[in-house]
Amino acid sequence: MAYLTEGSTASMPVDTTASIVIERPASDVAAYVRDPDNDPRWIGGIRSARQLGDAPIGVGTQVERVAGFLGQRIEYVNEIVELTTSRLTMRSVRSPFPRRVTYGFDETGPSTTRAWVRVEGEASGLYGLAAPLLNRAVHRSISSDVKRLKKLLETTG
Repeated sequence: MAYLTEGSTASMPVDTTASIVIERPASDVAAYVRDPDNDPRWIGGIRSARQLGDAPIGVGTQVERVAGFLGQRIEYVNEIVELTTSRLTMRSVRSPFPRRVTYGFDETGPSTTRAWVRVEGEASGLYGLAAPLLNRAVHRSISSDVKRLKKLLETTG
């Protein structure tokens, strides 16, 4: 299985990346990840997700998500701050854990894509006290997410 993850603790308390190679064209992977209706299918812990405002998805679009993480119900809103053919970056505008999430879609062949997720954040309050544990938990979570994304896209395509 072509699978690679890496984790680090750079200048931010949480800064971790997970990636995987998916046997689908980058445009297919990007289209799937950009649709908030798909979030509960591939992002662990997401119970619901919905776009706020009108379509189409673009810079400035906000997505409301309800999730469970470390045993807690979390409601948050992310806003798209970058959207290209190979990248989608969102920042939290309402969240107990302010973060920036980047999804990348790098072509590795005519029908293969290296999909990756990077989460950067400043943990505060209870999350700040548990920053080293939080970094590992986030890394485990996004590693599982990219594996789930691979399985979904390779079996439904």
